[in-house]
Amino acid sequence: MRSVDLEESSVRELNGELHRLTPETNETRWVIEHPHGKHAIACGLDAPVTVEVKGHVGYYCAGMNKHATIVIDGNAGVGVAENMISGEVRVKGDASQAAGATGVGGLLVIEGNASARCGISMKGIDIVVKGSIGPMSAFMAQAGTLVVFGDAGEALGDSIYEARLFVRGSVASLGADCIEKPLSDEDKVILLGVLERAGLSAGSDGGPDGFRLYGSARKLYHFHIDNVDAY
Repeated sequence: MRSVDLEESSVRELNGELHRLTPETNETRWVIEHPHGKHAIACGLDAPVTVEVKGHVGYYCAGMNKHATIVIDGNAGVGVAENMISGEVRVKGDASQAAGATGVGGLLVIEGNASARCGISMKGIDIVVKGSIGPMSAFMAQAGTLVVFGDAGEALGDSIYEARLFVRGSVASLGADCIEKPLSDEDKVILLGVLERAGLSAGSDGGPDGFRLYGSARKLYHFHIDNVDAY
């Protein structure tokens, strides 16, 4: 196990060490002490290692992650796991705005709440939030799955494409072209698969049927003259 103290080393030095790791590395477990809310910790990783950050982090922690498992023992600032490609990022506290933004793959688990624009422009990432999410979440979400155990803020799924949004609590309002959809057996399988990867269950209160599914009405990205006022 490698331990790096960010009171003694810089984030640049830490990330430089992590970037030098190859897929064949035997330095597979890293612990980062005293992050003190610093930005861009453990960004751009490209090796199958586990990194545990012992405390709160600032902006863009675990951005562009590929293959690595990154666990944050605290809260995360703006853009955690932004543009994530693969691997897993887990936030044991709350996350600020734009969590998982533009993510194309992998799994992001937020054990607390997430702020506004969670999953904005997601392109294949799976995001699980055990708490609630803020307004404009899944804005222009193209692909992937967002699972929320709590409530969702205003304009959920505005201008959504083909992502699936599962919400167990209440939804303040839906964005343009986002509608509630029937929960099919296929949808339930997808939901349970994401939760299994996250190490969670759908709960005893109705199981997967306790969630509601939201997705695209497909009226915005297929132009039709009857809908011109919506553009």
